[in-house]
Amino acid sequence: MPGIQGRILEVHTPLVVDLDGTLLRSDMLFETAVAFIRNHPLKLFSLFTWLLQGKAYLKQGLALGTEIDVALLPFNADVIDYIQTERQTGRSVILATASHETLANRIAAHLQLFDQVWASDGTTNLSAHRKRDLLVSHYGEQGFDYIGNSRDDLCIWGVSRKAIVASPLAGVERKARAQGNVEQVIQSAASGTSAWRKALRLHQWLKNALIFMPLLAAHQVQNTQLLLDGLLAFLCFGLCASSVYLLNDLLDLADDRHHRSKRERPFASGALSIKSGLLVIPLLLAAAFSAAATGLPWQFSAVLAAYYLLTLVYSLYLKRHMAVDVIVLAMLYTTRILAGAAAFQLPLTFWILAFSMFLFLSLALVKRYAELREARLRAVTGKTAGRGYYPGDLDMIASLGASSGNLAVMVLALYIHEGATVALYHHPHVIWLACPLLLFWITRIWMLTHRGEMNEDPVVFAIRDRISQGIGLLFLLVFWVAA
Repeated sequence: MPGIQGRILEVHTPLVVDLDGTLLRSDMLFETAVAFIRNHPLKLFSLFTWLLQGKAYLKQGLALGTEIDVALLPFNADVIDYIQTERQTGRSVILATASHETLANRIAAHLQLFDQVWASDGTTNLSAHRKRDLLVSHYGEQGFDYIGNSRDDLCIWGVSRKAIVASPLAGVERKARAQGNVEQVIQSAASGTSAWRKALRLHQWLKNALIFMPLLAAHQVQNTQLLLDGLLAFLCFGLCASSVYLLNDLLDLADDRHHRSKRERPFASGALSIKSGLLVIPLLLAAAFSAAATGLPWQFSAVLAAYYLLTLVYSLYLKRHMAVDVIVLAMLYTTRILAGAAAFQLPLTFWILAFSMFLFLSLALVKRYAELREARLRAVTGKTAGRGYYPGDLDMIASLGASSGNLAVMVLALYIHEGATVALYHHPHVIWLACPLLLFWITRIWMLTHRGEMNEDPVVFAIRDRISQGIGLLFLLVFWVAA
């Protein structure tokens, strides 16, 4: 009988659920903030004026000023399973959140799990003691069970009958257990270093090897000091680029969650918090520019700043415009070569810049082709999310991409007969062997892309592909023999 009575009491005790960080592997304040910045970058200072009027007012402004597809938010499946199990017993479940009521009601309507919703409005930020006082006034002390995850929830657990701790922040579980009423801890997989490694795109740092191209072209690879300068430039560019990747992922949350594979990115999936990304971005930038300012010529810092500004404009605006996006991507690759020339204080030739622009324009178009091909296979007919292309543009993109790649081969062929080339190489005619190698590689890349065998990022594909690795080594060997 005591067990039956306990279960009856359990059924009649409402279960109150927190939203941010508990039911949701994210925070709606930051979700709406990054969405607002993406859609209204020129209204950034509105956030500060709203905040001056209180956090509740800020949340209201963001909630009403953005469109969030709540169906795509990263919900905590373990918490949802727990709620569904409790509902099957006839238990009342309440959503109590500091997020704005507009968002809370939309989420509740989507999940169909809650009997009542308590949330912030334009004047009251329903968190910590305010939420505690509201719950106590309606259900009394020890009159409800509560699922939460943060320090703000400690005071609520203190007046609840049972505490359920979900995906607790650092130190929260220990403090919650000290209160003596923790019934269960729902642990989600920790983000760990693998999520950060994925978010920072450390494998993409290999693109920064382009910094060394001016050094190779000038036959200065035996200069130890220049090599050290190159390594520092490589590091600075990597840190800056990683900050860009983080920012781009935050601004692209909505688009990524619509994408079959990109939805698994750390921020889109909730493996990493938006707040942590916003904190790390300025740290990476500060490290990059501090190191550049202290160890490299000012011209390198200028190129690095230009790269960052261009990527910022690209992320906020240019990436959604047809043709402009791929041209900018090619320019961003070429900027790495310019950065190398600035770091080494070496001149750049027309041939290197022309070769780079045509080659990387081709690779940028490969990436777009792969995205559009996948969209067409999914029977998408409209414009792809966050881009300026339709699946029907595939043939034109393939034509432009292959042509651009072939133009890079032509530039290489013309370079062989340049007067400076003849003076720089002992056997310049050997460089002709590089032309069929490059022609084969570009043709193969486009054929694989057409067949659907290409990773969306051709640079990543080339790094992992054995044939591409072999061609790259042969390409370098040709220039070594020619020298």
